[in-house]
Amino acid sequence: MLGKFFSLFSQDIAIDLGTATTLVYVRGRGIVIFEPSVVAVNQKTGQILAIGNEAKKMVGRTPAHIVATRPLVKGVISDFEVTEQMLKYFIEKVQSRKFVLTPRPRVIIGVPCGVTEVEKKSVRDAALSAGSREVYLIEQPMAAAIGARLPVQEAGGNLIVDIGGGTAQVVVISLGGIVLAKSLRIAGDKMNEDIVHFAQEEFKLLIGERTAEEIKIGIGSAGPMKEHKQLPMRGRNLVTGLPEEILVSDDDIRRALEKSVRQIVNTIKIAVEETPPELLADIMRNGIFLTGGGSLLRGLDVLIAKETKMPTRIIEDPVTAVARGAGLVLENLDALREVLSQTEELEAPR
Repeated sequence: MLGKFFSLFSQDIAIDLGTATTLVYVRGRGIVIFEPSVVAVNQKTGQILAIGNEAKKMVGRTPAHIVATRPLVKGVISDFEVTEQMLKYFIEKVQSRKFVLTPRPRVIIGVPCGVTEVEKKSVRDAALSAGSREVYLIEQPMAAAIGARLPVQEAGGNLIVDIGGGTAQVVVISLGGIVLAKSLRIAGDKMNEDIVHFAQEEFKLLIGERTAEEIKIGIGSAGPMKEHKQLPMRGRNLVTGLPEEILVSDDDIRRALEKSVRQIVNTIKIAVEETPPELLADIMRNGIFLTGGGSLLRGLDVLIAKETKMPTRIIEDPVTAVARGAGLVLENLDALREVLSQTEELEAPR
């Protein structure tokens, strides 16, 4: 009863805690924060100087003692204290100060499939330390499926491919649970690295990750494009040490991304091979659903459809799907409680 009373007044939130981006959904208001998962730290004093958008602007542009870093690597917390500060910043940013005695919020956090109990506990502990009253976890592909309004609680197979910044996750969902899951630590960030390495090996040009990401978004593709595109790639020539600009084509970038794209497609094919026949029949009828920022790579849906011989579609607004799904669970917690991660619920003392 006390918990229901608190829930009437608390501003409960759902968080898609991504390697590259953090999205925050507030109950009754929708998504209110969409910022990079980046924190700028003064290493001399240990002081956090900026979080989110302000910290992203500092990447590659700071003195040696100021480091703009991501506290999550491949979807897993690598720096507990910095993650706690980042969560605290986002939670406080969305909390209204109308009432002095507003209860601390209940929080649902999206986490990758296959993370260990220790890693789950670190996410929970960070959220509790950041000011949450109760913390629930939900697997990101499950949240994405709910965000796409798929019938996850029915006895039918749904295959979701969630390609984020740090991980690509392939899951089969039925009856509100994950029947089969494959997780690959190759996703958007790895594709950026591929372009950086390609520039070094092919053109002897040193470029930053931000430049690589801009080129990936601008002309990256998983298959041949109808219209050929080019973009300037600016960096430092590793031979002369001088600035240089080179025009790269979509064919060049496709070659750079080929290995990572192939690994993602092969993981999907393995998941399809291991899916129980009855669920596979449902998937053949419903198709494969792509979500996450990585799913926006041009031609990826066409390539997956060709390789798996099944219809493949990108869900509407794939970047926000996890946050929207976690928000729907937050709005209907009693009805959708079974889709939450099956681990012991932690609750902070009131």
